[in-house]
Amino acid sequence: MSTNERHVPVMLRRCLDLLAPALEEPGATVVDCTLGLGGHSEALLSSFPGVRLIGLDRDPVALELAGERLAPFGDRATLVHAVYDELPEVLARLGTPRVQGVLFDLGVSSMQLDEAERGFAYAKDAPLDMRMDQTKGISAAEVLNTYPPGELVRILRAYGEEKQAKRIVAAIVREREKEPFTTSARLVELIREALPQAAKRTGGNPAKRTFQALRIEVNGELAVLERAVPAAVAALAVGGRIAVLSYHSLEDRLVKQVLAAGATSTAPPGLPVVPERYQPRLRLLTRGAELPTEEEIAENRRAAPARLRGAERIREEP
Repeated sequence: MSTNERHVPVMLRRCLDLLAPALEEPGATVVDCTLGLGGHSEALLSSFPGVRLIGLDRDPVALELAGERLAPFGDRATLVHAVYDELPEVLARLGTPRVQGVLFDLGVSSMQLDEAERGFAYAKDAPLDMRMDQTKGISAAEVLNTYPPGELVRILRAYGEEKQAKRIVAAIVREREKEPFTTSARLVELIREALPQAAKRTGGNPAKRTFQALRIEVNGELAVLERAVPAAVAALAVGGRIAVLSYHSLEDRLVKQVLAAGATSTAPPGLPVVPERYQPRLRLLTRGAELPTEEEIAENRRAAPARLRGAERIREEP
């Protein structure tokens, strides 16, 4: 498959519409903080001929593939190997302190799900890796084989919202004492056996929540996102816009909190006139989180859990 065939960008039209008023400015710069296979970036460069794009990704393979896809746009696209919480450092290095648009498409990329050897997909037997950047950090297997039981329970509950965390971890600890975990199929089978029948009848594949929790832990996803969204808001010029696609409630809640806080006055109650320094610095562009249409889900089933939020920068920091 070509890169274009492998990747259908999620809620593409809506993302472009949200960002459009900011990107039609002459000399506008947009940052795709989660470049992946470059689907959103390609559409941004095609739709806004005057825009310059900065694309970030922690996955060197994704960067290489996206680079091939975006090569026709020449020096309008600058691709950087970086995690998205490194945005301030990247912009400083490129001499671009303020940008007009920022896009986040969170979660696992199509390529990472489709490449079995990456270990992200519970439907395929593969090495338990799950690192988005395979050049650094610890793998999911190392987490399973070395973390204390209490820490594993915490991760499954906090990052997977797994109600049966204690049962699953007890089974993991028993099994790892016999033989360390190396592949996904063994973990999936163990989870199926550990769960009560009632828990197996709801919510799709019973391994889904555990795999999500391990992936978030391995890649530090929530901690990175907690730093990245405020940094992206701070990088927006007045009139600039941010759009964020989340794929589970933990991501969406964090994004919602940051954007809502920016759109709220910080004035003490009872002031007859609110001084400029207390005024909101963001204007929300979505009512709650927008969902994909039925047509979008039919075209790309991975769009189903997507939640889109957007905001516009309306004033500088006090």
